[in-house]
Amino acid sequence: MTTSEYAAERETTEGRVFTVTGGDWDSITSSIDPLSNEKIVVNMGPQHPSTHGVLRLVLELEGETVTEARPVIGYLHTGIEKNLEYRNWTQGVTFVTRMDYLANMSNEVAYCLAVEKLLGVTDQITERTNTIRVMFMELQRIASHLVWLATTGMELGAISMMLYGFREREYILDIFEETSGLRMNNGYIRPGGLAQDVPESAIRKIRDFLKYLPKKLKEYEAMLSGQIIWQQRTQGVAVLDVTGCLALGITGPVLRSAGLPWDLRKTMPYCGYENYEFDVPTATTADVWGRYLVRMAEIRESLKIVEQALDRLKPGPIWIEDKKIAWPSQLALGLDGLGNSLEHVAKIMGQSMESLIHHFKLVTEGFRVPPGQVYVAVEHPRGELGVHAVSDGGTHPYRVHYREPSFVNLQAIPAMAEGALLADVIAGGASLDPVMGGCDR
Repeated sequence: MTTSEYAAERETTEGRVFTVTGGDWDSITSSIDPLSNEKIVVNMGPQHPSTHGVLRLVLELEGETVTEARPVIGYLHTGIEKNLEYRNWTQGVTFVTRMDYLANMSNEVAYCLAVEKLLGVTDQITERTNTIRVMFMELQRIASHLVWLATTGMELGAISMMLYGFREREYILDIFEETSGLRMNNGYIRPGGLAQDVPESAIRKIRDFLKYLPKKLKEYEAMLSGQIIWQQRTQGVAVLDVTGCLALGITGPVLRSAGLPWDLRKTMPYCGYENYEFDVPTATTADVWGRYLVRMAEIRESLKIVEQALDRLKPGPIWIEDKKIAWPSQLALGLDGLGNSLEHVAKIMGQSMESLIHHFKLVTEGFRVPPGQVYVAVEHPRGELGVHAVSDGGTHPYRVHYREPSFVNLQAIPAMAEGALLADVIAGGASLDPVMGGCDR
């Protein structure tokens, strides 16, 4: 048996087994004599209420000043990418939607765009499908930023913000539930189309929401922007300039708060974003305050995009014409909760034995994807979400790997925290908006 700083390993009849421990905690603490050294080492997380989930930070402190910060991740690892290799291409949506659980639609769209690119059918996706995808991604962006505002407000002392942010998010989750049957982990975006069309009742709710939210945003700003405590906890705190962001691969609102207007919806448009009028908000302060301003402005821009999407929403099909790919579904609320409507099942079974066999094979085995590999990226609420998908010509992915912005952005914590006060670690970490489900996946 051999030992390493992070994991003991031993040979077994099943192969080499590693016992992973909590990082290098033992070696750090054993090197410090508490009687002669002012330095102390503390664990912040993974059960800490202010680390945005199961993130663990090993902090070395001198007084209240952080001298070294080490993020420790992996407490929410779910093996999603590996599981994709054992499911067909359509079933993969059910897995990827559960990674970043505050940006389900973005996860699904990125995956489906990658599958569609491998299939060579990107140009065959219908206009109505692309419009609905854009609309739901922007609603998801608003919901995600509302959670960021709510949780960051609570962590910095504005507890009322927690209640208001989640209250407004409920409107969006109601819209998702009306359309897909689920509030979260929707599985709504499918390779080649959508699980089902948007009902008229959901369209009415979206229009009502577009009138409702702007007034609430003004209330939030009236409560926070002029508040001296909010200003002192955010201005000049956790500064990371453009050079630092680029060196670490940081994207999203954190990069834009440093002044660089990099947004994939503008620079590398997808789903027809080039046809929408919207601005890319930026700030120049590169601190927590700037990230707050950028996210508030992004909510307003997303509302503009949703309104344009509603105006562009014309009647039409939501699936590509290729019946070898188009999922034969007509979902309805039944005794099983949500499934194919009985009329749709009766129609399939009453057509011909060939159509029934085709339906059975497509649902159980799935479609085949030509061999190849692609990389597709979308502008996720936290930055660039990239999908590297590899096909060996079968009905299952050979490999799918996500470039997840929460994982990449967490690299910035030591750069922002070291030399600052312990209290500012909370503000700086929160300003990155990490979601550990996406980071660890």
